[in-house]
Amino acid sequence: MLDAFRGGSLVDWSCGEGGGAAVPSTNPAWPASLRRRILYATPEMADFVKTGGLGEVSAALPRALASHYDIRVVIPGYRQVRAAFPEIPVVARLEGFAGIPPCDLGLVEAADGLRIYVLLSPDLYERDGTPYGDAHGDFGDNDLRFARLSLAAAEIAAGIDADWAADLLHLNDWQAALAPAYLAWRGRRVPSVLTIHNLAYQGLFPRDSLGRLGVPDSAFQVDGAEFYGQLSFLKAGIFYASQVTTVSETYAREIQTPEMGCGLDGLLRTRAGQGRLAGILNGIDETWDPGTDRHLATRFEVDDWKGKRANAEAVRRQFGLAVSRGPLFAIVSRLVHQKGIDLSLQAAEAIVAEGGQLVVIGQGEGRFEQALRGFAKRHPDAVGVHVGFEEAQARRMFAGSDFLLMPSRFEPCGLAQMYAQRFGSLPIVHRTGGLADTVEDGVTGFTFPEATASAFGSAVRRAFEAFGQKKRLNAMRRRAMAARFGWDQAAEGYAGLYSRAMGNSAALRWRAA
Repeated sequence: MLDAFRGGSLVDWSCGEGGGAAVPSTNPAWPASLRRRILYATPEMADFVKTGGLGEVSAALPRALASHYDIRVVIPGYRQVRAAFPEIPVVARLEGFAGIPPCDLGLVEAADGLRIYVLLSPDLYERDGTPYGDAHGDFGDNDLRFARLSLAAAEIAAGIDADWAADLLHLNDWQAALAPAYLAWRGRRVPSVLTIHNLAYQGLFPRDSLGRLGVPDSAFQVDGAEFYGQLSFLKAGIFYASQVTTVSETYAREIQTPEMGCGLDGLLRTRAGQGRLAGILNGIDETWDPGTDRHLATRFEVDDWKGKRANAEAVRRQFGLAVSRGPLFAIVSRLVHQKGIDLSLQAAEAIVAEGGQLVVIGQGEGRFEQALRGFAKRHPDAVGVHVGFEEAQARRMFAGSDFLLMPSRFEPCGLAQMYAQRFGSLPIVHRTGGLADTVEDGVTGFTFPEATASAFGSAVRRAFEAFGQKKRLNAMRRRAMAARFGWDQAAEGYAGLYSRAMGNSAALRWRAA
């Protein structure tokens, strides 16, 4: 189920279907002891576990910020985390609150020096499945599991670890979004930034959850945590956080509309009017480089199109496709409605009819998995499908394909289109969210204005035309591979946001130090 894959209740709205002055903390010349302390709270981190882009962002962004800030991450102690660190020193005891159980707070250090707080609660976190659920759906106690994460972030900010307290909380998605609310309800003032990676997942729970989560009745209102009779973790975070961000500028604008706002557009427009909503594009790390990637059949650089063809031939062999001089299209995606898989299936018929081939890797809704397998069975020489996900295989597909199909109905940021461009595969994308911000039509890929079969089909036809014009195709590949989506720019954006959130009080504290 999609809900189990992402966690939390998927809101059934149309979006699910259709300044301030710099402070010394931003100067890497300042000694570590004087840098501002940032706590980055996340439900997943690619070092240990990820279900999508959030896990990759949570592994990369804190590291990009580490030269500017004393930054630490807090994450639940899933089995994968415990396996990576068999011995985790305990630095504090987090007491129970209302119905939220107590747990120990551990602290470990990654090989590169990043410090990570781990919530040690086997009953809450050491389970089979994803961080949010299993084959039967979402875990029934996700409200307690992630209220514990939110409360822990608030407690660390308040100084539960005698050796370190956060000057600012950076919270990610609904699973950590109650942290600024807990601080407000306890009368504590700690600046906070909440990043929304996908507004459609809000962490909705029945009103009965209020008591066991320690949510005061006074907060269950429109100006608070109430959302159409339910408790919304994400709405509470948007309401109480100092600053709210999304993962692209276009998505920040889109979520202020009734069509894409998932019922929160009014609150988000208010936050934008207050200067408290911003879009900061995600990045990709330096390992996404076809010149150094050890997973590829042949490493290659810009203008080494023979090397790229060698990767295409390797992908064809791996999927059992026929030798072909036609274009190779790829889908690297969760196989869900949001990602426009139904549109890709319709376009696939024309791709095969025109002499193209298609390779697919991903998993998701059973109906799409079954349809893709059936299509591959009907066209074994032209279509290859692998249900599941292997990053090494995905990298080879980016390197070998000519075009990436990505007709997402909405896409807050997206990373696959960035990976594809870096590997010389031209994305064909719906002009929405981060796709609109990262793909230049006719230059680094192809965009289309509406998530319809006809608009998508027109873009695919333009891709075929470009493939037949080798000089133009190679020029587009050069531009795509030259595009840079590193983390430095994102880190700079967050540094400015942190300064605004901490404001003058941060500068005063620096002078006092």
